[in-house]
Amino acid sequence: MKLSKYIDHTLLKQDATEAEIRILCQEAKQYDFASVCVNPCWIETAKEELKDTDVKVCVVVGFPLGAMTSEAKVFEAGDAIAKGAEEIDMVINIGELKDGNDAYVTNEIHALKKAAGDHILKVIIETCLLTDEEKIRACKDAVAAGADFVKTSTGFSKAGATPEDVALMKHTVGDACKVKAPGGVRNMKDMEAMITAGAERIGTSHGVDLVK
Repeated sequence: MKLSKYIDHTLLKQDATEAEIRILCQEAKQYDFASVCVNPCWIETAKEELKDTDVKVCVVVGFPLGAMTSEAKVFEAGDAIAKGAEEIDMVINIGELKDGNDAYVTNEIHALKKAAGDHILKVIIETCLLTDEEKIRACKDAVAAGADFVKTSTGFSKAGATPEDVALMKHTVGDACKVKAPGGVRNMKDMEAMITAGAERIGTSHGVDLVK
């Protein structure tokens, strides 16, 4: 696969401006990234900028804590799809996972996959807050719920992706699901390590530097 198509070109900071989002989209077009990953308020701006390209609009849901109700996440996902989002990156309820309530986690992911329909759903498990046993359970929950990707991190917690976590997640999901690695990928060495470990998508705000 073309290197640039591994990259979700990302801008999720809360003070992002319309001008910055438009630049993000222009860069994504120029360098042929897989998607831009933005907050939902920028869906229509991104769609306008990316029309007549194959660069997808990816948005985050339940971001960054994952601690809102399932109903709120489902509404957010449905609203995002209605406005033109093509990929959804959702955050699981980490507290429910840590309490051993896998049925809640699975049911929530399933509900969001239903809301996303044929669109790609990526499930953020926030590995830096989990034990290895919890990471494995979260990945199995995501597969059981029909998710398309498991994703290591929001990039807004204590740490981002590591090759070790990516390898563990890929070993757990096998071919049933893909793995996305965001947070901390700043150079080609980082990117190559994630891809070697099993990542099929990289979330980064350093995409332009990487492909250059």
